[in-house]
Amino acid sequence: MTDIPDNLIALERSADIERARLAGLAGAEYDAQRNRWCTAYEAVQAAIASYAAATGENRDTLERAVKAAVMHAQEDPAVE
Repeated sequence: MTDIPDNLIALERSADIERARLAGLAGAEYDAQRNRWCTAYEAVQAAIASYAAATGENRDTLERAVKAAVMHAQEDPAVE
């Protein structure tokens, strides 16, 4: 596994933050925030797939490495 690009880590962190913001929401606020989270998550998935295809990395291995890098860099995304 090569070094993980900063942009993949930033995208994953952003998706984690959007997911964390779902806590305590209900109704229309929950739905709107869930849409923001889904959009962020889809951006992460697309970027990982693109990077994996361009470099020949295994997509699943890359995704796990990105998630691990974010987890080690920050304990709780809801803290930000």
